[in-house]
Amino acid sequence: MEHIDGLTLRKALGAFPTGVTVMTTLDATGRPCGITVNSFSSVSLTPPLILWSQSLSSRSYPVFRDAGRFVVNILSEHQIPISKQFSTASDDKFRNIVFRPGLGDVPIISSCAANLECVKISAHPEGDHVVYIGRVVRLERSENRPLVFGNGRYLVARAHQQDELDSVLPLEA
Repeated sequence: MEHIDGLTLRKALGAFPTGVTVMTTLDATGRPCGITVNSFSSVSLTPPLILWSQSLSSRSYPVFRDAGRFVVNILSEHQIPISKQFSTASDDKFRNIVFRPGLGDVPIISSCAANLECVKISAHPEGDHVVYIGRVVRLERSENRPLVFGNGRYLVARAHQQDELDSVLPLEA
C-alpha cells in the first residue's frame, strides 16, 4: 500500500469544494463553545440525520464529546469573519457574534444560510478524528447564499450557466 502524506491528501481533498459550518454547543458549565467545520454531510432524510467530524486533538473535542446537543450553523457567503474567528484558538470565540439560544440553550448564530438543531445520536472515533451523527430536530433556512471553501480558499456559490439555461428552456418529454 502506498504511503500518502497528510499535505498531499489535504491538497487532493481541496478539489472537492464544501460548505462552511460552525458547530456550536455548551460546555458542562453552560458556556458557549464553537468550531469551524467543513467535514459536514447529510446521512439520511428519514430519519433526518447528519454527520460531521472533529479532530481528537481539537481543544473543544472534550466539550463536543460530552455534549448531547449541537447546532450546525451553515454559514452565509458574508460570514467569512465568523468562519475565521471560530477556526482560531481563543477563549472567547463568541466575542461580537450575534446569536440566540436554541433548544437546550445551544447557541444559534444569526444570519446563516441555515441552522440545524441536533441531538447527538452517536460518535465514532476513526483515525485522528471522531465522526458524530446527529438527528435534526429543528431547522431554519434563509435566503442567504452559502459560504463555500475549496482549494484552500473561500469561494462564492452561484448557479452554473447550464442550470440557468435549463430553467428557461422547455424540458424534452
